[in-house]
Amino acid sequence: MCGIVGIVNYREDISNQYAILRNMTKTLSKRGPDEDGFYFSKHANLGHRRLSIIDIEKGKQPMSCKIDDITYTIVYNGQIYNTQEIRDVLIDNGFKFKGHSDTEVLLKAYVFYGKEVCKHLNGIFGFAIWNDKNEEIYIARDHFGIKPLYYAFSNENFIFASEVKAILEHPSIETVLDKTGICELFGIGPSHTQGISPFKEIQELEPAHYIVYNKDSFIKKEYWKLETKPHTDNLEETCEKIRFLLRDSVEKQLVSDVPIGTLLSGGLDSSIISKFASDYYKRKYGKKLDTFSVDYVDQEKNFVKNDFQPNTDNYYIDLMVKELGTNHKKIILDTPELFNSLEDAVIARDFPGMADVDSSYLLFFKNVKKDITVALSGECSDEIFGGYPWYFREDSLNSNTFPWSLALDERQNLLNPDFSKDINIKEYVKEKYEESLAKVEFLDTDSDNNKLHRKLIYLTLNWFMQTLLDRTDRMCMYNGFEVRVPFCDYRIVEYAWNIPWEMKAYKGREKGLLRYSMEGLLPEEIIYRKKSPYPKTHNPNYLKIVKRKLTEIMKDKDAPINMLLNRKYILDILETDGKAFSRPWFGQLMTGPQLMAYLIQVNMWLERYQPKIEIL
Repeated sequence: MCGIVGIVNYREDISNQYAILRNMTKTLSKRGPDEDGFYFSKHANLGHRRLSIIDIEKGKQPMSCKIDDITYTIVYNGQIYNTQEIRDVLIDNGFKFKGHSDTEVLLKAYVFYGKEVCKHLNGIFGFAIWNDKNEEIYIARDHFGIKPLYYAFSNENFIFASEVKAILEHPSIETVLDKTGICELFGIGPSHTQGISPFKEIQELEPAHYIVYNKDSFIKKEYWKLETKPHTDNLEETCEKIRFLLRDSVEKQLVSDVPIGTLLSGGLDSSIISKFASDYYKRKYGKKLDTFSVDYVDQEKNFVKNDFQPNTDNYYIDLMVKELGTNHKKIILDTPELFNSLEDAVIARDFPGMADVDSSYLLFFKNVKKDITVALSGECSDEIFGGYPWYFREDSLNSNTFPWSLALDERQNLLNPDFSKDINIKEYVKEKYEESLAKVEFLDTDSDNNKLHRKLIYLTLNWFMQTLLDRTDRMCMYNGFEVRVPFCDYRIVEYAWNIPWEMKAYKGREKGLLRYSMEGLLPEEIIYRKKSPYPKTHNPNYLKIVKRKLTEIMKDKDAPINMLLNRKYILDILETDGKAFSRPWFGQLMTGPQLMAYLIQVNMWLERYQPKIEIL
């Protein structure tokens, strides 16, 4: 994995702007700790930071190839999982290759397929290709936005990068937080609207989109979307197809020239990924798979059972390690670490995020990186196969808003009363919710129940899943570490999208169909274990730490958050240990302590990025 940067300017010669490009590229050094590379020309400059995974010697970037009288130059972040299939097609059509990197295959695939190249890719990617003859840039992002890509226009410059921090390093970019940004932070956050960043000038290239920019035009186009069509397979055929697609996705994603393993929580999803990966490793290499899990100091002692987290993971992890015979390592994190890494998590994301859920990921990956460079994760299964509580709870099904973020009145109340009347968070969220639902396609044969769950799954795929994918990418890449998500193979999502809810929720269980599909492959205890989310700390000391820090911020009249937020309400939240905010801030995990930590992150973000506030 890597980080990319680019500047295109058709009005002036920018070939001598070495310092600007180097400084921008340097901000992405954690994404690509192994080496950097640059391309300079009159109207386009490209930068690259590399995390070497495939073809370490011949996969260097920027990479160029000359076909006829045109030189094409690529900077690329990602991994193409069907590289060999594309390479075979290109070889049949006369292309030759110097190495075995997917970068070279992607570059020459663009030469062959042109602007429709993304329709032929299965992978995770954000890349840019410069055509020196036509002086045209093509940039694209993968189907689900697993790899990030942002852009901005400023003073005739078209600027793009894997992360916002690189764009902010360009001298022409201002950091401005306007009403939209405030609504994103406090109405949508830690999620975000696709295509938008909290910074006024900076946009996100949406998943499954590409941009073509030249002297005459700027075109942004969607190259893929979910297609609604009848599901014709019966139950057994559906299970067989799911098993095939999952196994194939896992095996395709195990390609690497550096050490690779899986993240194993003992839940259904990570156990499926580890099972297929372990089988492949034994069959192909005769080796044991490396697996890793995360836990917290004194977690068993402090754990409090609830509807969302019915049990801890250790028993189930040990069961799967014994079942698969993996080389397993447990990473144990302590409470002070989680708090001390909150700011690093903000820097990694460039925005406030999921508080200690982010920082624990960051620390987990930091420790796993000591042994391997690439890991496969079970993320995205709940979104695709119906694993979340809101697919089943009446209050969520009938909420008429994003079901993971129901506390809209409380979110509105967080804003400073001096200007909250001019910023209507509820209306903003309603608008985004309705815009998203308007894109859902139904069949005439869909039952009312299937229509309702199709809506929920669409929302979850495009909002909640995106938030988790952002978290994973930023926290792993901040450590020069790569995480892959086999469940998020677009073929699996396409197929599952059209499976009727009544089949997907087989026997009324969350992920009932997926569970049934795995019978005979995994232990029954794993298959029918009740869903338990990513483990958060239950240590009461964490609440004490974040409460003390947020109290300090409230006492500091110069703390930037005090200008934006309702101090009285935050003091109520502190006084009640978060209970004044009646529902979780986001999802299932972000309750009182995590809300306090989110507010602390907002203050950290305001202090570090120092945006100009445009409210009135």
